[in-house]
Amino acid sequence: MINEHHDLIHEFPEHRERIREMKMQDARFSRLFDEYHEVTKTVEKMEAEIEPVCTRTEEEVKMKRLQLKDELYSMLKV
Repeated sequence: MINEHHDLIHEFPEHRERIREMKMQDARFSRLFDEYHEVTKTVEKMEAEIEPVCTRTEEEVKMKRLQLKDELYSMLKV
């Protein structure tokens, strides 16, 4: 799973243009977008064992990423 890309463009390629627009026009979306990508970087480091942590911690961070992704997707659908 280390080589999987979880950035929003890979996750929602059909919303590429909408993501770009919302990053520029919606401060809340932009903040959540940035947070999502920071959490994704953290997960990638954990998965690559650059920052080894216990499984529970890794799962909690992954759950946070999923919650952010769901929230961002709900904003994209509007």
